[in-house]
Amino acid sequence: MTSRYARHPRKTLAIATAVAAGALLTSALSTTATAQPTTGRSHLAAAPIALSAAARTTLIQQAQAGAAETAQQIGLGAKEKLVVKDVVKDTDGTVHTRYERTFAGLPVLGGDLIVHTAKSGKTEGVTRATGATLKLASLKPQVSAAKAEKQALGLAKAAGSAKTRADQAPRKVIWAGSGKPVLAYETVVGGLQDDGTPNQLHVVTDAATGKKLYQYQGIETGVGNTKYSGKVDLTTTQSGSSYTLTDGSRGGHKTNDLNHGTSGAGTLFSQSNDTWGDGTDSNAATAAADAAYGAQETWDFYKSAFGRSGIKNDGVGAYSRVHYGNSYVNAFWDDSCFCMTYGDGSGNKDPLTALDVAGHEMSHGVTANTAGLEYSGESGGLNEATSDIFGTGVEFYANNSSDVGDYLIGEKIDINGDGTPLRYMDKPSKDGGSADNWSSDVGNKDVHYSSGVANHFFYLLSEGSGAKTINGVNYDSPTQDGSTVTGIGRDKALQIWYKALTTQFTSTTNYANARKGTLSAAADLYGNDSTEYKTVAAAWSAVNVK
Repeated sequence: MTSRYARHPRKTLAIATAVAAGALLTSALSTTATAQPTTGRSHLAAAPIALSAAARTTLIQQAQAGAAETAQQIGLGAKEKLVVKDVVKDTDGTVHTRYERTFAGLPVLGGDLIVHTAKSGKTEGVTRATGATLKLASLKPQVSAAKAEKQALGLAKAAGSAKTRADQAPRKVIWAGSGKPVLAYETVVGGLQDDGTPNQLHVVTDAATGKKLYQYQGIETGVGNTKYSGKVDLTTTQSGSSYTLTDGSRGGHKTNDLNHGTSGAGTLFSQSNDTWGDGTDSNAATAAADAAYGAQETWDFYKSAFGRSGIKNDGVGAYSRVHYGNSYVNAFWDDSCFCMTYGDGSGNKDPLTALDVAGHEMSHGVTANTAGLEYSGESGGLNEATSDIFGTGVEFYANNSSDVGDYLIGEKIDINGDGTPLRYMDKPSKDGGSADNWSSDVGNKDVHYSSGVANHFFYLLSEGSGAKTINGVNYDSPTQDGSTVTGIGRDKALQIWYKALTTQFTSTTNYANARKGTLSAAADLYGNDSTEYKTVAAAWSAVNVK
Protein backbone atom coordinates (compact mmCIF):
# COMPACT_ATOMS: atom_id res chain seq x y z
CA MET A 1 0.00 0.00 0.00
CA THR A 2 1.02 3.54 -0.54
CA SER A 3 0.40 6.97 0.83
CA ARG A 4 0.41 10.34 -0.83
CA TYR A 5 -0.10 14.16 -0.29
CA ALA A 6 -3.83 14.90 -1.35
CA ARG A 7 -5.54 15.74 -4.56
CA HIS A 8 -8.40 18.24 -4.32
CA PRO A 9 -10.22 20.54 -6.76
CA ARG A 10 -7.43 22.99 -6.03
CA LYS A 11 -3.86 21.69 -6.39
CA THR A 12 -3.07 20.54 -2.91
CA LEU A 13 -0.73 17.93 -1.65
CA ALA A 14 -2.21 14.97 0.12
CA ILE A 15 0.19 12.95 2.21
CA ALA A 16 -0.82 9.47 3.31
CA THR A 17 0.37 5.90 4.07
CA ALA A 18 0.18 2.25 3.35
CA VAL A 19 -1.85 0.28 5.88
CA ALA A 20 -1.11 -3.37 6.53
CA ALA A 21 -3.63 -5.64 4.82
CA GLY A 22 -4.77 -7.14 8.12
CA ALA A 23 -5.55 -3.74 9.58
CA LEU A 24 -8.09 -2.46 7.13
CA LEU A 25 -11.01 -0.67 8.78
CA THR A 26 -13.21 2.30 8.07
CA SER A 27 -14.19 5.11 10.40
CA ALA A 28 -17.60 3.51 10.69
CA LEU A 29 -16.14 0.46 12.36
CA SER A 30 -16.79 -0.08 16.02
CA THR A 31 -13.81 0.41 18.28
CA THR A 32 -13.55 -1.38 21.58
CA ALA A 33 -10.94 -0.01 23.96
CA THR A 34 -10.95 -2.43 26.86
CA ALA A 35 -7.65 -1.19 28.24
CA GLN A 36 -8.20 1.84 30.45
CA PRO A 37 -5.69 4.55 31.46
CA THR A 38 -3.41 3.11 34.11
CA THR A 39 -3.65 5.11 37.31
CA GLY A 40 -1.07 3.41 39.52
CA ARG A 41 2.04 3.91 37.36
CA SER A 42 4.42 6.61 38.50
CA HIS A 43 5.65 9.63 36.53
CA LEU A 44 7.72 8.46 33.53
CA ALA A 45 7.47 4.84 34.74
CA ALA A 46 5.74 3.98 31.49
CA ALA A 47 8.07 5.70 29.05
CA PRO A 48 9.02 3.33 26.21
CA ILE A 49 12.44 1.69 26.22
CA ALA A 50 14.66 2.10 23.15
CA LEU A 51 14.97 -1.55 22.16
CA SER A 52 17.92 -2.81 20.14
CA ALA A 53 17.03 -4.71 16.98
CA ALA A 54 18.06 -7.96 18.67
CA ALA A 55 15.99 -7.25 21.80
CA ARG A 56 12.94 -6.33 19.72
CA THR A 57 13.30 -9.49 17.62
CA THR A 58 13.55 -11.60 20.79
CA LEU A 59 10.39 -10.07 22.26
CA ILE A 60 8.50 -10.63 19.00
CA GLN A 61 9.67 -14.25 18.84
CA GLN A 62 8.67 -14.83 22.47
CA ALA A 63 5.26 -13.29 21.88
CA GLN A 64 4.71 -15.41 18.77
CA ALA A 65 5.75 -18.54 20.62
CA GLY A 66 3.09 -17.81 23.24
CA ALA A 67 0.46 -16.55 20.77
CA ALA A 68 -1.79 -19.61 21.10
CA GLU A 69 -1.90 -19.26 24.90
CA THR A 70 -2.53 -15.52 24.59
CA ALA A 71 -5.41 -16.12 22.16
CA GLN A 72 -7.00 -18.50 24.65
CA GLN A 73 -6.47 -16.11 27.58
CA ILE A 74 -8.21 -13.20 25.84
CA GLY A 75 -11.15 -15.32 24.76
CA LEU A 76 -10.54 -15.96 21.06
CA GLY A 77 -12.14 -18.97 19.39
CA ALA A 78 -10.44 -22.22 18.44
CA LYS A 79 -10.16 -21.18 14.77
CA GLU A 80 -8.58 -17.82 15.57
CA LYS A 81 -4.82 -17.34 15.62
CA LEU A 82 -2.65 -14.34 16.44
CA VAL A 83 0.29 -13.07 14.40
CA VAL A 84 2.64 -10.60 16.12
CA LYS A 85 3.10 -7.31 14.25
CA ASP A 86 4.98 -5.15 16.75
CA VAL A 87 6.02 -4.88 20.38
CA VAL A 88 6.71 -1.92 22.70
CA LYS A 89 8.26 -2.28 26.17
CA ASP A 90 8.01 0.38 28.90
CA THR A 91 10.56 1.16 31.56
CA ASP A 92 8.35 -0.40 34.25
CA GLY A 93 8.32 -3.70 32.36
CA THR A 94 4.87 -3.37 30.79
CA VAL A 95 4.80 -4.82 27.26
CA HIS A 96 2.33 -3.75 24.56
CA THR A 97 2.09 -6.43 21.86
CA ARG A 98 0.25 -5.65 18.63
CA TYR A 99 -1.31 -8.59 16.79
CA GLU A 100 -3.04 -9.29 13.50
CA ARG A 101 -5.58 -12.11 13.49
CA THR A 102 -6.53 -15.04 11.26
CA PHE A 103 -9.65 -17.22 11.25
CA ALA A 104 -9.38 -20.74 9.83
CA GLY A 105 -6.20 -19.58 8.13
CA LEU A 106 -7.83 -16.53 6.47
CA PRO A 107 -6.68 -12.96 7.25
CA VAL A 108 -9.16 -11.02 9.38
CA LEU A 109 -9.48 -7.45 8.12
CA GLY A 110 -10.32 -5.44 11.23
CA GLY A 111 -9.07 -8.11 13.59
CA ASP A 112 -6.03 -6.25 14.94
CA LEU A 113 -5.62 -5.84 18.68
CA ILE A 114 -3.06 -4.83 21.33
CA VAL A 115 -2.45 -6.87 24.47
CA HIS A 116 -1.04 -4.93 27.44
CA THR A 117 0.96 -7.18 29.79
CA ALA A 118 2.46 -6.21 33.16
CA LYS A 119 6.01 -7.16 34.14
CA SER A 120 4.50 -9.94 36.26
CA GLY A 121 3.00 -11.48 33.13
CA LYS A 122 -0.56 -10.52 34.02
CA THR A 123 -2.71 -9.23 31.17
CA GLU A 124 -3.77 -5.69 32.11
CA GLY A 125 -6.08 -5.09 29.17
CA VAL A 126 -6.76 -5.52 25.48
CA THR A 127 -7.36 -2.75 22.94
CA ARG A 128 -9.32 -4.11 19.97
CA ALA A 129 -10.02 -2.62 16.55
CA THR A 130 -13.43 -4.28 16.70
CA GLY A 131 -15.34 -6.08 19.39
CA ALA A 132 -16.91 -8.50 16.93
CA THR A 133 -16.95 -12.19 17.90
CA LEU A 134 -15.73 -14.28 14.98
CA LYS A 135 -18.41 -16.83 14.19
CA LEU A 136 -19.15 -17.82 10.60
CA ALA A 137 -21.60 -20.48 9.50
CA SER A 138 -19.72 -21.28 6.31
CA LEU A 139 -16.42 -20.53 4.61
CA LYS A 140 -17.77 -21.50 1.20
CA PRO A 141 -18.26 -18.47 -1.12
CA GLN A 142 -21.60 -18.10 -2.93
CA VAL A 143 -20.27 -15.73 -5.59
CA SER A 144 -17.23 -16.26 -7.80
CA ALA A 145 -13.86 -14.59 -7.48
CA ALA A 146 -14.34 -13.39 -11.07
CA LYS A 147 -17.39 -11.37 -10.04
CA ALA A 148 -15.43 -9.72 -7.23
CA GLU A 149 -12.61 -8.89 -9.66
CA LYS A 150 -15.05 -7.35 -12.16
CA GLN A 151 -16.49 -5.13 -9.44
CA ALA A 152 -13.02 -3.97 -8.38
CA LEU A 153 -11.96 -3.24 -11.97
CA GLY A 154 -15.03 -1.08 -12.49
CA LEU A 155 -14.26 0.97 -9.38
CA ALA A 156 -10.60 1.31 -10.40
CA LYS A 157 -11.62 2.49 -13.87
CA ALA A 158 -13.71 5.23 -12.27
CA ALA A 159 -10.55 6.35 -10.42
CA GLY A 160 -8.60 6.61 -13.68
CA SER A 161 -6.96 3.17 -13.97
CA ALA A 162 -6.77 1.54 -17.39
CA LYS A 163 -6.02 -1.93 -15.97
CA THR A 164 -8.14 -4.76 -17.37
CA ARG A 165 -7.09 -7.35 -14.79
CA ALA A 166 -6.41 -7.31 -11.06
CA ASP A 167 -2.78 -7.45 -9.96
CA GLN A 168 -3.45 -10.87 -8.49
CA ALA A 169 -6.42 -13.18 -8.05
CA PRO A 170 -8.90 -12.01 -5.38
CA ARG A 171 -8.04 -13.56 -2.02
CA LYS A 172 -10.51 -14.87 0.53
CA VAL A 173 -10.57 -12.94 3.81
CA ILE A 174 -12.80 -12.41 6.82
CA TRP A 175 -14.24 -8.88 6.89
CA ALA A 176 -14.82 -7.78 10.49
CA GLY A 177 -14.91 -4.07 9.83
CA SER A 178 -18.60 -3.28 9.93
CA GLY A 179 -20.26 -5.40 12.58
CA LYS A 180 -20.99 -9.06 11.92
CA PRO A 181 -17.93 -10.84 10.44
CA VAL A 182 -18.48 -12.20 6.93
CA LEU A 183 -16.54 -14.18 4.37
CA ALA A 184 -15.27 -11.83 1.67
CA TYR A 185 -12.88 -11.34 -1.24
CA GLU A 186 -10.18 -8.68 -1.29
CA THR A 187 -9.12 -7.55 -4.78
CA VAL A 188 -6.23 -5.19 -5.55
CA VAL A 189 -6.08 -3.26 -8.84
CA GLY A 190 -2.95 -1.38 -9.91
CA GLY A 191 -2.15 0.95 -12.82
CA LEU A 192 -2.21 4.75 -12.54
CA GLN A 193 -4.78 7.19 -11.17
CA ASP A 194 -5.93 10.14 -13.25
CA ASP A 195 -3.16 12.45 -11.95
CA GLY A 196 -0.35 9.96 -12.58
CA THR A 197 -0.17 8.66 -9.02
CA PRO A 198 0.25 4.88 -8.81
CA ASN A 199 -3.06 3.11 -8.20
CA GLN A 200 -3.48 0.43 -5.55
CA LEU A 201 -7.22 0.16 -5.06
CA HIS A 202 -8.33 -2.45 -2.51
CA VAL A 203 -11.95 -3.59 -2.80
CA VAL A 204 -13.62 -5.91 -0.27
CA THR A 205 -16.61 -7.84 -1.65
CA ASP A 206 -19.11 -9.95 0.30
CA ALA A 207 -18.53 -13.55 -0.83
CA ALA A 208 -22.18 -14.44 -0.16
CA THR A 209 -24.01 -11.56 -1.85
CA GLY A 210 -21.45 -9.88 -4.14
CA LYS A 211 -22.07 -6.55 -2.38
CA LYS A 212 -19.15 -4.13 -2.04
CA LEU A 213 -18.34 -3.93 1.66
CA TYR A 214 -15.44 -1.51 1.59
CA GLN A 215 -12.79 0.08 -0.59
CA TYR A 216 -9.67 2.10 0.07
CA GLN A 217 -6.78 3.51 -1.90
CA GLY A 218 -3.49 1.90 -0.91
CA ILE A 219 -1.50 4.75 -2.43
CA GLU A 220 -1.92 7.78 -0.22
CA THR A 221 0.00 10.93 -1.02
CA GLY A 222 1.60 13.73 0.66
CA VAL A 223 3.31 16.64 -0.53
CA GLY A 224 24.52 18.73 -0.15
CA ASN A 225 23.36 22.00 -1.79
CA THR A 226 19.66 21.66 -1.41
CA LYS A 227 16.83 23.73 -2.80
CA TYR A 228 14.99 24.17 0.49
CA SER A 229 17.45 23.58 3.34
CA GLY A 230 20.60 25.30 2.13
CA LYS A 231 24.05 23.75 2.42
CA VAL A 232 23.88 20.65 4.62
CA ASP A 233 26.11 17.75 5.61
CA LEU A 234 25.11 14.41 4.08
CA THR A 235 26.29 10.93 5.03
CA THR A 236 27.38 9.18 1.82
CA THR A 237 29.39 6.12 0.82
CA GLN A 238 32.66 6.03 -1.13
CA SER A 239 33.43 3.08 -3.35
CA GLY A 240 36.73 3.34 -5.18
CA SER A 241 36.82 6.68 -6.94
CA SER A 242 33.08 7.32 -6.80
CA TYR A 243 30.55 8.35 -4.18
CA THR A 244 26.92 7.27 -3.81
CA LEU A 245 23.94 8.67 -1.88
CA THR A 246 23.93 5.66 0.43
CA ASP A 247 23.69 6.44 4.13
CA GLY A 248 25.45 3.55 5.86
CA SER A 249 24.93 5.07 9.30
CA ARG A 250 21.13 5.04 8.97
CA GLY A 251 20.21 1.56 7.87
CA GLY A 252 21.65 1.89 4.35
CA HIS A 253 19.09 4.44 3.11
CA LYS A 254 19.60 5.10 -0.62
CA THR A 255 18.45 7.97 -2.83
CA ASN A 256 17.64 6.96 -6.41
CA ASP A 257 16.85 8.81 -9.64
CA LEU A 258 13.72 7.78 -11.56
CA ASN A 259 14.64 10.26 -14.32
CA HIS A 260 10.92 11.02 -14.89
CA GLY A 261 9.95 7.36 -15.02
CA THR A 262 7.06 5.96 -12.98
CA SER A 263 8.18 2.43 -12.15
CA GLY A 264 11.10 0.50 -10.78
CA ALA A 265 13.59 1.43 -8.09
CA GLY A 266 15.47 3.95 -10.23
CA THR A 267 19.24 4.43 -10.40
CA LEU A 268 21.31 5.12 -7.30
CA PHE A 269 22.84 8.60 -7.40
CA SER A 270 26.57 8.21 -8.00
CA GLN A 271 29.30 10.67 -8.98
CA SER A 272 33.06 11.29 -8.79
CA ASN A 273 32.92 13.94 -6.06
CA ASP A 274 31.06 14.26 -2.75
CA THR A 275 29.28 17.58 -3.38
CA TRP A 276 25.65 17.00 -4.35
CA GLY A 277 23.48 19.51 -6.22
CA ASP A 278 23.83 23.26 -6.56
CA GLY A 279 20.51 24.48 -5.16
CA THR A 280 18.85 24.72 -8.58
CA ASP A 281 16.21 22.59 -10.27
CA SER A 282 18.38 22.12 -13.37
CA ASN A 283 20.80 19.96 -11.38
CA ALA A 284 19.19 16.55 -10.81
CA ALA A 285 21.21 16.00 -7.64
CA THR A 286 19.64 19.03 -5.91
CA ALA A 287 16.32 17.26 -5.31
CA ALA A 288 18.30 14.15 -4.34
CA ALA A 289 20.22 16.13 -1.73
CA ASP A 290 16.94 17.45 -0.26
CA ALA A 291 15.47 13.93 -0.16
CA ALA A 292 18.59 12.42 1.41
CA TYR A 293 18.73 15.21 3.99
CA GLY A 294 15.03 14.74 4.82
CA ALA A 295 15.52 11.00 5.31
CA GLN A 296 18.59 11.62 7.46
CA GLU A 297 16.85 14.16 9.71
CA THR A 298 13.71 12.01 10.01
CA TRP A 299 15.76 8.98 11.09
CA ASP A 300 17.63 11.09 13.66
CA PHE A 301 14.42 12.70 14.96
CA TYR A 302 12.77 9.33 15.67
CA LYS A 303 15.98 7.98 17.22
CA SER A 304 16.53 11.04 19.42
CA ALA A 305 12.92 11.60 20.48
CA PHE A 306 11.65 8.03 20.85
CA GLY A 307 14.63 5.68 20.57
CA ARG A 308 13.13 4.32 17.34
CA SER A 309 15.63 2.91 14.83
CA GLY A 310 14.06 3.37 11.43
CA ILE A 311 10.51 3.16 10.15
CA LYS A 312 9.98 -0.43 11.30
CA ASN A 313 12.19 0.03 14.37
CA ASP A 314 14.42 -2.73 13.05
CA GLY A 315 17.47 -0.65 12.06
CA VAL A 316 16.76 -1.01 8.34
CA GLY A 317 16.60 2.08 6.13
CA ALA A 318 14.02 2.70 3.41
CA TYR A 319 14.95 4.32 0.09
CA SER A 320 13.91 7.48 -1.71
CA ARG A 321 13.03 7.96 -5.38
CA VAL A 322 13.18 11.47 -6.87
CA HIS A 323 12.15 12.89 -10.27
CA TYR A 324 9.00 10.76 -10.49
CA GLY A 325 6.96 11.35 -13.65
CA ASN A 326 6.73 14.64 -15.47
CA SER A 327 5.39 17.74 -13.66
CA TYR A 328 4.00 15.39 -11.02
CA VAL A 329 2.64 17.52 -8.16
CA ASN A 330 2.77 15.01 -5.34
CA ALA A 331 4.87 12.80 -3.09
CA PHE A 332 3.98 9.45 -1.57
CA TRP A 333 5.05 6.66 0.74
CA ASP A 334 4.60 3.10 -0.56
CA ASP A 335 4.85 0.36 2.05
CA SER A 336 5.06 -2.34 -0.61
CA CYS A 337 8.44 -1.02 -1.83
CA PHE A 338 9.30 0.49 1.56
CA CYS A 339 10.15 3.74 -0.19
CA MET A 340 9.40 7.46 -0.49
CA THR A 341 8.71 8.94 -3.93
CA TYR A 342 8.83 12.61 -4.91
CA GLY A 343 7.50 14.43 -7.96
CA ASP A 344 9.12 17.58 -9.35
CA GLY A 345 6.03 19.77 -9.08
CA SER A 346 4.33 21.92 -11.68
CA GLY A 347 6.62 22.54 -14.64
CA ASN A 348 9.26 20.37 -12.93
CA LYS A 349 10.37 23.43 -10.97
CA ASP A 350 9.12 22.84 -7.40
CA PRO A 351 10.17 19.31 -6.30
CA LEU A 352 8.21 18.04 -3.33
CA THR A 353 11.33 17.28 -1.31
CA ALA A 354 11.02 19.85 1.49
CA LEU A 355 11.95 18.75 4.99
CA ASP A 356 8.46 18.55 6.50
CA VAL A 357 7.19 16.68 3.43
CA ALA A 358 9.94 14.08 3.83
CA GLY A 359 9.17 13.75 7.53
CA HIS A 360 5.47 13.46 6.75
CA GLU A 361 5.92 10.70 4.18
CA MET A 362 8.24 8.56 6.28
CA SER A 363 5.87 8.97 9.23
CA HIS A 364 3.20 7.29 7.12
CA GLY A 365 5.56 4.33 7.14
CA VAL A 366 5.75 4.46 10.93
CA THR A 367 1.94 4.54 11.16
CA ALA A 368 1.65 1.62 8.75
CA ASN A 369 4.00 -0.43 10.91
CA THR A 370 2.32 0.47 14.22
CA ALA A 371 -1.36 1.42 14.52
CA GLY A 372 -2.14 0.90 10.83
CA LEU A 373 -4.76 3.67 10.98
CA GLU A 374 -7.19 3.02 8.14
CA TYR A 375 -7.05 5.75 5.50
CA SER A 376 -10.74 6.61 5.57
CA GLY A 377 -13.11 8.64 7.76
CA GLU A 378 -11.89 9.75 11.19
CA SER A 379 -9.11 7.14 11.35
CA GLY A 380 -7.85 8.49 8.02
CA GLY A 381 -7.84 12.02 9.40
CA LEU A 382 -5.81 10.77 12.37
CA ASN A 383 -3.44 9.02 9.95
CA GLU A 384 -2.84 12.26 8.04
CA ALA A 385 -2.51 14.30 11.22
CA THR A 386 0.04 11.85 12.61
CA SER A 387 2.25 12.54 9.60
CA ASP A 388 1.73 16.29 9.92
CA ILE A 389 2.55 16.12 13.64
CA PHE A 390 5.75 14.13 13.23
CA GLY A 391 6.73 15.99 10.05
CA THR A 392 6.51 19.17 12.12
CA GLY A 393 8.60 17.48 14.81
CA VAL A 394 11.27 16.68 12.21
CA GLU A 395 11.39 20.29 11.02
CA PHE A 396 11.84 21.66 14.55
CA TYR A 397 14.39 18.93 15.35
CA ALA A 398 16.53 19.77 12.29
CA ASN A 399 16.88 23.37 13.53
CA ASN A 400 17.82 24.51 10.02
CA SER A 401 17.98 28.28 9.50
CA SER A 402 16.92 27.88 5.86
CA ASP A 403 13.76 26.00 6.85
CA VAL A 404 12.94 26.93 10.44
CA GLY A 405 10.53 24.91 12.53
CA ASP A 406 6.90 26.02 12.27
CA TYR A 407 3.33 24.76 12.50
CA LEU A 408 2.73 25.17 8.76
CA ILE A 409 2.65 22.17 6.43
CA GLY A 410 4.29 22.31 3.00
CA GLU A 411 5.12 26.01 3.23
CA LYS A 412 8.27 25.66 1.10
CA ILE A 413 6.90 23.86 -1.93
CA ASP A 414 4.31 26.46 -3.01
CA ILE A 415 1.81 23.86 -4.14
CA ASN A 416 -0.97 26.45 -4.23
CA GLY A 417 1.07 28.72 -6.50
CA ASP A 418 0.56 31.77 -4.30
CA GLY A 419 3.17 31.24 -1.60
CA THR A 420 0.68 29.93 0.99
CA PRO A 421 1.19 26.71 3.00
CA LEU A 422 -0.73 23.55 2.32
CA ARG A 423 -2.10 23.35 5.88
CA TYR A 424 -2.12 25.37 9.13
CA MET A 425 -2.05 23.63 12.51
CA ASP A 426 -3.06 26.61 14.71
CA LYS A 427 -6.28 27.22 12.77
CA PRO A 428 -6.71 24.52 10.12
CA SER A 429 -9.72 26.19 8.45
CA LYS A 430 -7.40 28.88 7.06
CA ASP A 431 -6.71 26.51 4.15
CA GLY A 432 -10.34 26.80 3.06
CA GLY A 433 -11.39 23.22 3.75
CA SER A 434 -9.97 21.72 6.94
CA ALA A 435 -11.98 21.32 10.13
CA ASP A 436 -10.92 23.30 13.21
CA ASN A 437 -13.15 21.21 15.48
CA TRP A 438 -14.89 17.85 15.62
CA SER A 439 -18.46 17.49 14.41
CA SER A 440 -20.58 14.44 13.67
CA ASP A 441 -19.90 14.73 9.93
CA VAL A 442 -16.15 15.37 10.10
CA GLY A 443 -15.49 11.76 9.04
CA ASN A 444 -17.19 12.51 5.72
CA LYS A 445 -14.51 15.02 4.77
CA ASP A 446 -11.43 14.14 2.75
CA VAL A 447 -8.85 12.80 5.21
CA HIS A 448 -6.55 15.77 4.50
CA TYR A 449 -9.32 18.04 5.79
CA SER A 450 -10.62 15.90 8.67
CA SER A 451 -7.01 15.81 9.92
CA GLY A 452 -7.50 19.42 11.00
CA VAL A 453 -9.13 18.38 14.28
CA ALA A 454 -6.05 16.46 15.46
CA ASN A 455 -3.64 19.05 14.05
CA HIS A 456 -5.48 21.77 15.99
CA PHE A 457 -5.43 19.61 19.14
CA PHE A 458 -1.69 19.07 18.82
CA TYR A 459 -0.99 22.77 18.34
CA LEU A 460 -3.09 23.66 21.41
CA LEU A 461 -1.45 20.92 23.47
CA SER A 462 2.00 22.15 22.44
CA GLU A 463 1.64 25.94 22.38
CA GLY A 464 -1.78 26.81 23.81
CA SER A 465 -4.53 29.08 22.52
CA GLY A 466 -4.46 32.74 21.49
CA ALA A 467 -2.01 34.93 19.59
CA LYS A 468 1.74 34.34 19.68
CA THR A 469 4.84 34.47 17.47
CA ILE A 470 7.13 31.44 17.16
CA ASN A 471 10.29 31.52 15.03
CA GLY A 472 8.99 34.63 13.29
CA VAL A 473 5.60 33.12 12.36
CA ASN A 474 2.41 34.63 13.79
CA TYR A 475 -0.25 32.26 15.12
CA ASP A 476 -3.68 32.84 16.67
CA SER A 477 -5.35 29.60 17.73
CA PRO A 478 -9.03 29.68 18.74
CA THR A 479 -10.96 27.18 20.88
CA GLN A 480 -14.43 25.87 20.10
CA ASP A 481 -15.67 26.34 23.66
CA GLY A 482 -14.04 29.72 24.27
CA SER A 483 -11.64 28.25 26.83
CA THR A 484 -8.01 29.25 27.33
CA VAL A 485 -5.49 26.43 26.90
CA THR A 486 -1.91 26.69 28.18
CA GLY A 487 0.42 24.41 26.22
CA ILE A 488 2.78 21.85 27.77
CA GLY A 489 5.46 22.23 25.09
CA ARG A 490 5.99 20.43 21.80
CA ASP A 491 8.42 17.80 23.17
CA LYS A 492 5.93 16.46 25.72
CA ALA A 493 3.08 16.62 23.20
CA LEU A 494 5.14 14.52 20.77
CA GLN A 495 5.88 11.93 23.47
CA ILE A 496 2.18 11.61 24.28
CA TRP A 497 1.14 11.24 20.62
CA TYR A 498 3.87 8.69 19.87
CA LYS A 499 3.02 6.55 22.90
CA ALA A 500 -0.68 6.63 22.00
CA LEU A 501 0.11 5.70 18.38
CA THR A 502 2.32 2.77 19.34
CA THR A 503 0.44 1.37 22.34
CA GLN A 504 -3.21 2.54 22.16
CA PHE A 505 -4.37 3.32 18.61
CA THR A 506 -5.65 0.57 16.31
CA SER A 507 -6.70 0.57 12.67
CA THR A 508 -10.19 1.84 13.57
CA THR A 509 -9.37 4.54 16.14
CA ASN A 510 -11.69 7.54 15.79
CA TYR A 511 -11.48 10.94 17.50
CA ALA A 512 -13.30 9.84 20.66
CA ASN A 513 -10.91 6.94 21.06
CA ALA A 514 -7.91 9.14 20.19
CA ARG A 515 -8.86 11.25 23.20
CA LYS A 516 -8.97 8.10 25.37
CA GLY A 517 -5.69 6.83 23.93
CA THR A 518 -3.79 10.07 24.45
CA LEU A 519 -5.17 10.41 27.99
CA SER A 520 -3.98 6.88 28.70
CA ALA A 521 -0.56 7.76 27.28
CA ALA A 522 -0.39 10.97 29.34
CA ALA A 523 -1.38 9.07 32.51
CA ASP A 524 1.32 6.49 31.88
CA LEU A 525 4.00 9.07 31.16
CA TYR A 526 3.16 11.83 33.62
CA GLY A 527 0.43 10.60 35.99
CA ASN A 528 -3.34 11.02 35.84
CA ASP A 529 -3.27 14.03 38.17
CA SER A 530 -0.53 15.79 36.20
CA THR A 531 -0.71 19.07 34.33
CA GLU A 532 0.07 17.15 31.15
CA TYR A 533 -2.92 14.82 31.60
CA LYS A 534 -5.26 17.71 32.36
CA THR A 535 -4.01 19.68 29.36
CA VAL A 536 -4.61 16.73 27.02
CA ALA A 537 -8.22 16.68 28.23
CA ALA A 538 -8.53 20.46 27.89
CA ALA A 539 -7.05 20.54 24.37
CA TRP A 540 -9.43 17.83 23.13
CA SER A 541 -12.40 19.64 24.70
CA ALA A 542 -11.23 22.84 22.99
CA VAL A 543 -11.69 21.12 19.60
CA ASN A 544 -15.05 19.60 20.66
CA VAL A 545 -13.80 16.04 21.29
CA LYS A 546 -15.32 15.27 24.70
